[in-house]
Amino acid sequence: MGKKSKKPAAGESPTLEPQAAAESSTAPSTTTNKKKPASPAPQSSPASALVICRNKHWRYISSFHGPWLQLPLEVLETLANANYYMPLPRPVDPAVFYDLVKIRQLVDGATDLAVRAANGVASSALNNSLAGGAAHHMQALGLGFGNNAGAKLSPERRFRMREQATQKLSRAYHLDEIASSVATMQSTSTLENVAGLVLQRSPSDPDANYVHFFHEKIPSRQLAECTDFRALDLIIGQRPSDCEPLRTRAIVRMFKEDFEGAVQDLTSALNVYRLQQPRHNKPAVDETMQLEQKTRRRRDQPPLDEKDQPCSTEVQLLFQRAGCYLTLACDHVSHALPDSPNDQNGNSQNGTNAPSNGTANGNSAPQDAEGDAEEKGPTKKQLEMRKTVRLYAKRALRDYMEYFKHFHYSPDLPVEVSDDFSRQVNQATHRNKRYYGQSRYASQDPGSPTGASAAHKVYELASLFSATPPADLPPYPSTELVSPGSAAADSFQTTTEVVTYHPLLTDALHSLLLCHTLIQTSAKELQRHAHMVARLARLADGYPVFQASRSPARADWIEVLRRAENWIELSSSWEALCAPAPLPTPMSASGVSAATASVNALSVTGGASSVETEEQRKERMRQQAIIEALEDERVNDEASFKAAILARQRRAEADHAGSSNGGVPSQNAGPKRWAVDDGREYPILTERAEAVARWIREAPTSSGTGSSKRKKKSRAPKTAAGPDKEETAEAA
Repeated sequence: MGKKSKKPAAGESPTLEPQAAAESSTAPSTTTNKKKPASPAPQSSPASALVICRNKHWRYISSFHGPWLQLPLEVLETLANANYYMPLPRPVDPAVFYDLVKIRQLVDGATDLAVRAANGVASSALNNSLAGGAAHHMQALGLGFGNNAGAKLSPERRFRMREQATQKLSRAYHLDEIASSVATMQSTSTLENVAGLVLQRSPSDPDANYVHFFHEKIPSRQLAECTDFRALDLIIGQRPSDCEPLRTRAIVRMFKEDFEGAVQDLTSALNVYRLQQPRHNKPAVDETMQLEQKTRRRRDQPPLDEKDQPCSTEVQLLFQRAGCYLTLACDHVSHALPDSPNDQNGNSQNGTNAPSNGTANGNSAPQDAEGDAEEKGPTKKQLEMRKTVRLYAKRALRDYMEYFKHFHYSPDLPVEVSDDFSRQVNQATHRNKRYYGQSRYASQDPGSPTGASAAHKVYELASLFSATPPADLPPYPSTELVSPGSAAADSFQTTTEVVTYHPLLTDALHSLLLCHTLIQTSAKELQRHAHMVARLARLADGYPVFQASRSPARADWIEVLRRAENWIELSSSWEALCAPAPLPTPMSASGVSAATASVNALSVTGGASSVETEEQRKERMRQQAIIEALEDERVNDEASFKAAILARQRRAEADHAGSSNGGVPSQNAGPKRWAVDDGREYPILTERAEAVARWIREAPTSSGTGSSKRKKKSRAPKTAAGPDKEETAEAA
């Protein structure tokens, strides 16, 4: 109860002021009615006042859940080094992996300081348990600390400890605010108040303001109404060389639906990052040269110095800016098509105009179409909006391709190499003595693997979506890859496909397909890209630190395919195409491969669970459905929340029935990948999916000609070709 009394005390970053309404006025008309009552919003809804920290509203939080939150810190460090010294493609993106290690160190250290300051003890009783766990919670409850904890602390000493804790938390949020939000949620509640206590004495402390911005309590699902930019503006003014506060302000602008402002902030953040940290612009060359010198000696896998560790900031900024561009493209779809200013009562008109606009057989009523085109207002405006849709989609595609350049794929990685990583995970999680020097395959050069490792090809993910992709990839879709007997058929498999895992990779892959759809890439080319996305999505595996998560872009793509009636003529459903690839089976009795991976997965996640009863199973499914529904950003009211829970429970029941009856062959065909999303998504039609599907049905193909082509036959080709040339130049 004491927390609530301290929330208004930190008046340095109040969130409920008229300025919040002014900032939210840049959003569409859906938020205009909130402009005046923005100030008393939290007090006006006490009945449903679920007050939570602001960072719990952050998107993609579910993508960063996993065993990394519970693993002992020394084990997590060992796994990060083992992952880094693996040949390309590494199992997990090393920049994210090292960020997880640093965030755990910082959050655990901040927890130690904050709890000691709250209890008033000088000595640290948590030094032997910084990996997290019961000690933190016992200390937060005041248990386990008697008079032997040392002398009581003075108020000044408590303040200094809280100040240190706030600095650690600020650094964690600078590294990755999504992963840090997940880590602080799993920690003690003492962290929620530590920044506010520092602000009472140092109102302009930038670290305290930054941490308090994330930890401040606001009404649930009211982030846009209850957040202004004053605290972030103050931090940006104090530290203009930091790009991370700009990233945070951009994310808040997204919640306020100011995507153009978010793009500006993210672009500024990218410029600041590249200016301040030029050494991160070419990490691949530096890593390769450094590691090739080290890997000549068998046992050299020392922990990498922090200054040499890769950084994930640029990847975060590219992903977020690409999402903003894609949203802007979808927002302009309604203005680029006929009848867009009207409400849903114009569907009948859309039904008659869609064939004349989207297809070539408009000769049934050319005069009516021509008259409608003249009555509908200036066709020039629609052409401008269509050009804008394609332009934003091309910019989003450009950023996604830059994002993909940071990750790698191999079509023929030797199975023994993946077994070697599983062996190291097993040794680390079981606390074997020899953590280092276990990897026999440590070359980082895709062209010349080290010594014992057989040569294998490595490609950047971006090259797989180029106009001329590699020609030596295994065919996909291929029946033996998804058939029930695939595990037996591949019993003597010596190589396997591998892709570097990133928590946001699945969402970026499906967003790329949405971009190509808006650009109006040909159906044949889009089918090739879709098959490539399915190939990579089925391989994405966050073992041993990440769990699978739901992807909003994947759900939208599935809905677009359904509403557009599979216009790219995929041979199977998207769920079947993305079915998790079977793990390779061991080549010999001493092999590790699938069996070891399954055992290791159990050891990482805490061991095998006993057989649960039917009631326990249903309760587990219900709790999981509630968690997933809370994380679903499409849920915005009580009705959609209940619908989300019901839909997920039905899906879980269907999956359980199918697996128990043998109706889902992929579940029982062989060892299943450890952290792969099974693919079915929450079936609520989002505005983005609706816009993309409508664009497919109604947008004229071939450079924006449509009714204008029938309207003025001689001038239409010239006026239609002009915008496309300008658009190409702008996109370049």
